Amino acid sequence: MVGKEGVDEERRDFLLTATGTVGAVGIAAACWPFISSMNPTLDVQAQANTEVDLSGVAAGAMRTVAWRGKPVFIVHRNPEQIAAMAQSEGGKDPAPDRTRVQEPQWLVVVGICTHLGCVPNKTEDGWLCPCHGSVYDNSGRVLQGPAPRNLEVPPYHFVEPTKIVIG
Repeated sequence: MVGKEGVDEERRDFLLTATGTVGAVGIAAACWPFISSMNPTLDVQAQANTEVDLSGVAAGAMRTVAWRGKPVFIVHRNPEQIAAMAQSEGGKDPAPDRTRVQEPQWLVVVGICTHLGCVPNKTEDGWLCPCHGSVYDNSGRVLQGPAPRNLEVPPYHFVEPTKIVIG
């Protein structure tokens, strides 16, 4: 329809819509490389998951692996340790042992003290943080000391009976 001054209003509306659409697509295309550059690189993505072969870990022994730059303690618990942990609920942050493990003989915890981020030392009964004296049992539950929480259980799953993927 032609207006008072001879301007085709429908054509003007079409041109405004088309110009706006082309501009929006152009802005999105120009921003895409910047947005894409914020994604993690392939080497970082590769570190997101850690596959661990457990076949060489003897009963009663511990293996430490790195996951996302953190130490992860994997303990092959013996039957006595499993029985003792099943009877105990923990101390300051009570949690049943069965909720902290997927297989009773394998305990997987992040090896960082929940107090100030130190790395606890393994003892026969669990772990002792040398910095401020927090004590953890063989289920990674805090028993005493300034640590407020149990050792973290990372996300993991068994891909074979003796192989896990952490992450």
